[in-house]
Amino acid sequence: MNLSTSTDGSCNETMCGIKFGEHGIALAVMYSITFIVSLTMNCMTLWPIIIQVKQKNVLGIYLLSLTISDLLYALTIPLWVIYYYNGHRWKFGWITCYLSGFIFYSNVYISILLLCCISVDRYLAVVYPMKSQNIRRPSTAIKLSVLIFLSVFTFHLFIIFGTIHDNSPDMANLTCFEHIPLVKPLAVANYVRFFLGFLLPLLLLIFCYQRIFKGVRKSSTLQAEQKAKVKQLSISVIIIFLMCFGPYHIILLFRTINFSLMNCTCLFERKVLLCFSVSLAFSSFNSAVDPILYVLVSDSVKKDLKKSFTAIGYKSFRKRSSSPTIFSRTTV
Repeated sequence: MNLSTSTDGSCNETMCGIKFGEHGIALAVMYSITFIVSLTMNCMTLWPIIIQVKQKNVLGIYLLSLTISDLLYALTIPLWVIYYYNGHRWKFGWITCYLSGFIFYSNVYISILLLCCISVDRYLAVVYPMKSQNIRRPSTAIKLSVLIFLSVFTFHLFIIFGTIHDNSPDMANLTCFEHIPLVKPLAVANYVRFFLGFLLPLLLLIFCYQRIFKGVRKSSTLQAEQKAKVKQLSISVIIIFLMCFGPYHIILLFRTINFSLMNCTCLFERKVLLCFSVSLAFSSFNSAVDPILYVLVSDSVKKDLKKSFTAIGYKSFRKRSSSPTIFSRTTV
C-alpha cells in the first residue's frame, strides 16, 4: 500500500506552500551570535596557531586548517543573517547563493573530518607515543588536510550540479539552498552525509577518546589534574559534537527516509521545518566552538596566546607613554 499524502493540495505547490516569514528574526539572531563569536575567537587564536605551525606542531596544522575553514564560513554568515531576517528571501544573486551554500555545507564536513584527524592524532600520541612518530609528521598532516578540503569540495560540487535544475535561482520565492521537498540526487547525498559524514566520525571519536581516557588512567607519569583535564576534554568533544551536529543529521535522516517512502512529503516538511532550521543554525555554531574547545585547552597555545596579548598590551602602553599630551610640559 502506498502511504501517499497526495490529497494534500500543497503537494502541487512550490516549496510545499510553506510561508517562510515566521521565526526569521530568531534565526537571524542565532546566526548573528555565531558570527560575532566565531569571527572573534578564530581571529584571536589565529596567530598562536600559526606559531605552532612554524614549530612544526602536527596539532597546529590541523587547527590552522580548521580555523581557515571556519573563517571562510564566518565571512558568509552576514548573508545568511540578512536572508533569514528577510523571511528566507535571497537578494544577492544566484551565484552568491550557490557559493555561500557551498561554503556552508563544506565547512560542516571539513570541520567534522578535521576533528576526527585531531582525535586520532591525540589517540596515537597518548596510546602509542613511540610507534606513531613516523605517522605523526607535519607532512602527513598537511596532506590529510588538503585531501579533506578537496574531497569535501568535490562532493558538494557534485551535489550542486545534480540539483541546480531542481532549485532554480529564478524561482518566484527566491529561497537559497532550501530543497523542499527533497530531490532524488540530494536524497542520495544525504544518506552519504549521515553515515559517512556523521555516524562513522562519531563512532571514531568515541573510540579514540575512550582509548585515550583508558591510557591516561593507567599512566603513572601524569598527575591527577592532568588526568582530569584529559577526561574533561574527551567528554566535552563528544557532547559538543552531538549538540552541534546530532540534531541536524537526525532530522536530515528522517526527512530523507520519509522522502524515499512517500510520494509527497509536504505535510512532514511543514512539521519539521522549524526544528530543521534551528538544528542547521546549531550546526553552524561549531565554527565558534572549535577554537574554544581545542585551542584554549592546549597549554602551549594558551601560552602563545598570553604572549601575544601581553606584547600587544606592552606596545600599546609604550605608544601611549611616548605620545605628547597637554600635561607633558611644565610651565615656568
